[in-house]
Amino acid sequence: MHGMRRREVVTLLGSTAATWPLAARAQQPAMPVIGFLSPQESGSSGHLLDAFRQGLAETGNVEGQNVAIEYRLAGGRLDRLPELAADLVRRQVSVIAASGSGPAVAAKSTTQTLPIAFIVSEDPVKLGLVASLGRPGGNATGINFFTAEVNAKRLGFLRELVPAAVRVAMLMNPSSTINTSSTLAEVEPAARALGLQIQIFNASTSREIDAAFAALVPARPDALFVAPDGFFTSRRVQLAALAARHALPATYSVRDYVEVGGLTSYGANLTDTYRQLGVFAGRILKGAKPADLPVVQSTKFELVINAQIARMLGLTVPQSLLAVADEVIE
Repeated sequence: MHGMRRREVVTLLGSTAATWPLAARAQQPAMPVIGFLSPQESGSSGHLLDAFRQGLAETGNVEGQNVAIEYRLAGGRLDRLPELAADLVRRQVSVIAASGSGPAVAAKSTTQTLPIAFIVSEDPVKLGLVASLGRPGGNATGINFFTAEVNAKRLGFLRELVPAAVRVAMLMNPSSTINTSSTLAEVEPAARALGLQIQIFNASTSREIDAAFAALVPARPDALFVAPDGFFTSRRVQLAALAARHALPATYSVRDYVEVGGLTSYGANLTDTYRQLGVFAGRILKGAKPADLPVVQSTKFELVINAQIARMLGLTVPQSLLAVADEVIE
């Protein structure tokens, strides 16, 4: 008896469900969909997604009101990006917002027609994303912020903060190859010029980060240089905690680390970069063609120092650094 009644309810629901969406659909056109493709894991980049939504809203696109967002997050597994990109292309989203070189390259190699808005830290021409910065010419455009070019300067700031440093451990993610080679090309000559010895340690999972620290601590480095990397940023709490536990002065590529207890960072302002990505995606939704939208180069670099962590490490922040710091967190 119960079984039968349940079946009747199901059939009833089934038939109402079949008629309702049609009526609703007739009244309002389907919302355009943005596919958001990122190497990070969910939960680690909420503030950046908020900034992205803010940029969209600035162009009159509000998530849930007149635009939908499909999130495809690789959770640190860069090998999953091509299949996630292919999934968004199959769904025929209106625009793919690609956060990082990995997602941008995966999207571009999957579609030559669907519009792509990107954030990349390397030269988008070299990555094959655009014909030129001024005239992208294809289906992709966005924001280019040079993390690589600021690495040398960041090493110099570390040297000022830890003047006695000789040996610097460098943590890199070998699975983001493009980033790794440009970072090395930048850091090695800078280290030589500053009289620093660099020893490289690799990690591309959170377990490997623990293992890297277990290997680098006995090597007794004077400081740690964490390479710019989206996956590392998503593990910033783990990295800052390990550096603190081992009393290791560490420098990072973005302020997000310093806000969770990292010592210092120098690099582009990611929050503002994600807001700009939202603006690009929004303009494309409104009909702008990526081919005609010049790539924006991020010129806002910021030096952030956590004074509390400096004191804990027994470091005196020199006046020269305090003078140029964009923010000192107390």
